[in-house]
Amino acid sequence: MSKTASSNPASKREIMAWAMYDVANQAYTTVVISFIYSAFFVAYIVPQSARWQDAYWSIALIGSTVLAMLLSPWIGQRIDEGASKKRLLAWSTLVCASFTSALVFVSPGDVWLGVALILVTNTAWMLGEAIISAFLPDIASRKNMGLISGLGWGLGYIGGLISMVLVTIIMVTADPDTERSLFISQNQWSMVAISIYFVLFALPTFFLLKDRRQPLVAKQNRVPWRESLNLRKLSAQQPILLRFLMAFVFYMAGVQTVIKFIGIYSSGELGLTPADLVGVFLATQFSAMAGAVTFGLFEHKFGPRPTLFTVIGIWLIAIMAMYSLPTLVEISGWQVSHLFMGVALLAGTGIGAIQASSRSLVGQLTATRQGGSAFGWWGVFNRLAMLMAATFGVVADIFTRQSALLMVIGFFVIGGLLLIRVPLKEGIAAAAAGDKPPAGNPEGRNE
Repeated sequence: MSKTASSNPASKREIMAWAMYDVANQAYTTVVISFIYSAFFVAYIVPQSARWQDAYWSIALIGSTVLAMLLSPWIGQRIDEGASKKRLLAWSTLVCASFTSALVFVSPGDVWLGVALILVTNTAWMLGEAIISAFLPDIASRKNMGLISGLGWGLGYIGGLISMVLVTIIMVTADPDTERSLFISQNQWSMVAISIYFVLFALPTFFLLKDRRQPLVAKQNRVPWRESLNLRKLSAQQPILLRFLMAFVFYMAGVQTVIKFIGIYSSGELGLTPADLVGVFLATQFSAMAGAVTFGLFEHKFGPRPTLFTVIGIWLIAIMAMYSLPTLVEISGWQVSHLFMGVALLAGTGIGAIQASSRSLVGQLTATRQGGSAFGWWGVFNRLAMLMAATFGVVADIFTRQSALLMVIGFFVIGGLLLIRVPLKEGIAAAAAGDKPPAGNPEGRNE
C-alpha cells in the first residue's frame, strides 16, 4: 500500500504545482466550451443555410460526455492497479492540447471535422480533470483536503480570466462585420494559443508533482474494462461513497444547469445586453474564486457536512431570488440588471465552493488504495449531472424558462435531502482505517 499524505506530506511547492493544473485546464473549458469557440462554431463554422445550428455542438458535447463516463472508471481502476497518474495525465493533456490546436484547420463549412475534434478534446479534458483530482489524497491529509481542493479550484478561475483576456483582447481584434475573414482567422489561431497556454501552465505540475503510485498489479490480474463499470461492485466496496455520489449528482445538476444556461436565461428572459453579460461573467469569476478559497477554509475548520449544507443553502437562495426577480424588480424599483448582478455574485460564490468541497469529500471518503476508482466514478456522476442539466432546455420550451427554475430548485432540494442520509463521519473514519498498512507491512509500500 502506498503511503498516505498524512504520513508523507507534500511540500507547499508540490501543492502549488498540483493547483497549477487547474489554472492550465480552465483555459480550455472557459474559452473553447463555454464562451468563445462554441459561439464562433455555431455562427461561422455551421452554414447559415443549415437546417440544424446548435445541434452539431450538442452532438459533440453529448458524445464526449458519454465517452468520458465510459472511460473514467477504467482510468481510475488502472490508477489503483499501479498505472502512473502522471503519465495518464500527460496523455490526456497532450491529446486535448494537440487536437484543440487542430481547430485552426476548421474553416466555415467543416462542421463534422469540428464536431470530431471537439468530441476528442472535451473527452480528454474531462478525463484529465478526474486524473488530476486523483492526486488529491496523495498531497493532502483528510484534515486539510478541503483547504487544498479549494485553493486549486479558486486558482483555476484566474486561469479562466487570463485565457479570456488572451483571446478577447489580444488575439481576436477584428470587426466580424467589416473584417470577416480576419475575424475567422483570428478565432482559428486563438485555439493554437489556448493549446500553448494549456501546456505551458501545466508544466509545473509535471515537473514538481510527485507520482505516488500503488504497487503494480500484474497484467493477468487486472480488472477488465467492463468490470470497472460495475456499479454493484462500487456499492459493495464503497457504499457510503456511492450514497454521497447519489446526492452529489442531483445538486450538481442544479449547478450545471446554471453554468450551461445562465447566458441564455439572462439574455433571452431578462433582456441583458452583451455588456451586461461581460459584467456578469467577471463578477461570477471573482466570486467563484473567493467562494472556493473561503469555503475551503470553512471546511478546514468546521468539516464537510456544514460546508456543503451552507453552500446548498446559498444556492437555494440564489435560484429562488432568480425566480422572484420580476417581483423583486417591481417591489424595489431597481433595474433588473442590477438585481441580477447581485444574484450572479451569490451564485458565483456557490459555484466554486460546492465543486471544490465535493471533490475533497470524495477523497476523504476513500481509502488511498481506491482513490483512482473513486475519482473515476466522481467523473461519471459529474457528467451524468451535465446530462440531467440539459433537460432544462426541454422543460423551458414546454413551459417557460421562469417555470423551469423550479426544476433547478428541486435538484438542490433532492440533493440536500439525500445528503442528510449520508453518514459522512462514519465514511471518513472507515476510509482512514483503510489506509492502515496490513500486518507484516507496517510501513506500506510506495512504488
